Amino acid sequence: MRWSHQSPSHADSIHPDCRTLSPPQTTLAPALSVLKTFAEVTATSAVNCTAEPATETAYTEHTTDFFPTIQITFAMEFQINRIHQKEQDLPTGGNWVVQKFGGTSVGKFAVSIAQDIVLASLSEHRTAVVCSARSTATKSEGTTNRLLRAARDVLESDSQKFREIVEAIRLDHVKAGQDAISGEPILDEFVQAVNAECFQLLKILESAQFLKAVTNQTNDMIISVGEKLSCMYMTALLKDRGANAVYVDLSDVITFSLVAKGLDDAFYRNLALAIAAKVNEHGDDAVPVITGYFGAVPGGLLENIGRGYTDLCAALAAVGLKAKELQIWKEVDGIFTADPRKVPTARLLDAVTPSEAAELTFYGSEVIHPFTMDQVIRASIPIRIKNVMNPRNAGTVIYPDVDNGAIRMKTGLFRDRSISNLSQHDTPRRPTAVTIKRSITVLNVHSKKRTRAHGFLMSIFSILDKHGLSVDLISSSEVHVSMALHSEISLLSGHSEEELRIEDEALKGAVEDLGIWGDVDLVPNMAIISLVGRQLRSMVGISGRFFSTLGEQGINIEMISQGASEINISCVIEEREANRALNVVHTNLFTFLE
Repeated sequence: MRWSHQSPSHADSIHPDCRTLSPPQTTLAPALSVLKTFAEVTATSAVNCTAEPATETAYTEHTTDFFPTIQITFAMEFQINRIHQKEQDLPTGGNWVVQKFGGTSVGKFAVSIAQDIVLASLSEHRTAVVCSARSTATKSEGTTNRLLRAARDVLESDSQKFREIVEAIRLDHVKAGQDAISGEPILDEFVQAVNAECFQLLKILESAQFLKAVTNQTNDMIISVGEKLSCMYMTALLKDRGANAVYVDLSDVITFSLVAKGLDDAFYRNLALAIAAKVNEHGDDAVPVITGYFGAVPGGLLENIGRGYTDLCAALAAVGLKAKELQIWKEVDGIFTADPRKVPTARLLDAVTPSEAAELTFYGSEVIHPFTMDQVIRASIPIRIKNVMNPRNAGTVIYPDVDNGAIRMKTGLFRDRSISNLSQHDTPRRPTAVTIKRSITVLNVHSKKRTRAHGFLMSIFSILDKHGLSVDLISSSEVHVSMALHSEISLLSGHSEEELRIEDEALKGAVEDLGIWGDVDLVPNMAIISLVGRQLRSMVGISGRFFSTLGEQGINIEMISQGASEINISCVIEEREANRALNVVHTNLFTFLE
């Protein structure tokens, strides 16, 4: 905003409030205050508003009594790199929103992300962008999987396939830039950055091949190239469209001392502050594009955190910047009452609680990792799931619900389960969602003794822990225990009972060790169907409706379990019945529940 006093000879007669205004510090607030004073004091004021060319609008006010011939002119200039409002420039973070985009979204919709989502959001708040490594077609052919193949390839002393992989990645990103970036200087800068990053990657791979070893830190350095190239690409796209985008590489962000406890709460708090400090180095008008990779961590980033470290980085950036919202952009409108690809009548949910989102993620719906979600929710920052193909849709918000018993458990050893507390609501409520988790194998152990021996369950779980097997559901009696095991890779092979063989070495070892405690059998090709809702505990009879609906449709139940949080009811059914079960449960408990 610019103020010009066109009658300097009358400076002494100017109102004191006006003399305190001096460019360039003047903002709209004091300007409006002065104009309000003029309007109240001078009844005979004549107001004349004229428009100047281009993007400036001039407002001219002449006063005749107290301020003769004084003309105050102020101009407002709107530029894309100065579109943030006053409160958005506060040193505490003000009006930040962190937007996280997945690799498939960046691979398919990068231009619309830059144009229709990031740039469009700058008129409302400051925006920080976090990108995963690009996946052009499928996740299996994405940049991260290619880099992992390259890391494995260098362990073969004579192989040179890793060079072909790096060159394919380089050409893929260069072509993407050539197709989407029109400004030649920006394109040249991008291509040079891609070439330099890929050259550095080759040096790392060559060193690993010479040493015949890929350590956790080396592996992290290799896969980090995917996030770096993706963020370079998004930065160039935003620059090409007029934004003051800056590439923020977090490779060296961990400069604080690490305690012996490793990745504890203190580590993540310090990391969030370090990320925010790195972002704030680039000034008030910057649009930071942040790499999801945040440097060397004890024990390795991929080993300790897994492939979801980009989501975690976005969450920590939101916490450090004190953002008003973390947005996770996917290729669906948000969280539905069921998988909309399998259930046509599934409805979009406006909001869910963190505990519901965690249960849905665990039991088959890809929402957001509970640990990542916990970082943001503890800072009272809501998470919004949105669709890159439908950015105007409000999506689904995950927020802490203070009235949720699963979030704020009453202190004390005992809980009141009286029927009066369970029947607080006169009308039946619907559950929040129903979900399916496939690729389940049920492991049954029948004790050889008529009564359970002391330490029976402890021994069972110790054996499973020894072989690295985790249990999704458990159901037990005095001499029998059933456990549902999930694995992304096939645990068994064959079709008929005679052809079935255990393929997984961990499962094979566990079955042998469990044999000393009883007879063991496996039931393959099963699925878990789960009913999720924070008010399930107050829905009298909901379990009966759930199981009777399945029974009436001839869908057999292998085992039943309910979580201690009482926000989910699960049972195991045959996998071939999964889609039918999902639809009949949704129809009876969501669509037509009265």
